[in-house]
Amino acid sequence: MNNAGDNIYSLRNLVHSYGAHPTLSIEALAIRRGAVVELKGANGSGKSTLLKVLAFLEPFSGELLFDGSATGGRENELRRQATLLLQAPYLLRRSVYENIAYGLKLRKLPREEIDERVLDSLKRVGLEPEQFARRPWYRLSGGEAQRVALAARLALHPRVLLLDEPTANVDEASAVLIREAVYRSARDTGTTVVIATHDTDWMRGVLAIQAVTLRGGRIVKIEAQGIAAG
Repeated sequence: MNNAGDNIYSLRNLVHSYGAHPTLSIEALAIRRGAVVELKGANGSGKSTLLKVLAFLEPFSGELLFDGSATGGRENELRRQATLLLQAPYLLRRSVYENIAYGLKLRKLPREEIDERVLDSLKRVGLEPEQFARRPWYRLSGGEAQRVALAARLALHPRVLLLDEPTANVDEASAVLIREAVYRSARDTGTTVVIATHDTDWMRGVLAIQAVTLRGGRIVKIEAQGIAAG
């Protein structure tokens, strides 16, 4: 059993509702630092809502600890540590470079470091900087756009990467590159990764994961499965 001090997230008696309609009711859930967690369940089971709660984008009642500390009133600060990639990528009407650099500029990083992070994150998602850095957003395929959106999040060096159906609308080659980039981030930097996906084959054979199954906004099963490769 993991020591509570190893957990980056600790949830207890957490409830989320839209109006009078409860969408989540989590009795207890712990996610340890550096874990790769798969959220499983049918559409409407609460996976996407849980990701938004973990990204500090939705209100809730109950207890949510991040790194052992209460999160109430710290949402803006914590959003810099946990970043969410949605199923449909949103890109600014700018070049690939500017899309990836945007969050780094908000953090007021030096130009040299911004350049380094943009180039590194492009390489991580399998996009050659020489070909893609200056390319405008409208000249990207669906798979390329999703990889640019992922690169923008990897460039932030987040402590937590949250992914909602990251390969639902991409080609097979992009799906493989996204998986490899996510795996390397978890392996090389210790990033905690939480993924909601129906594509279970995409998860197998590469990622050592904890699988959390939801039904009707409640956790019905938690299991360990998969062994990390390499």
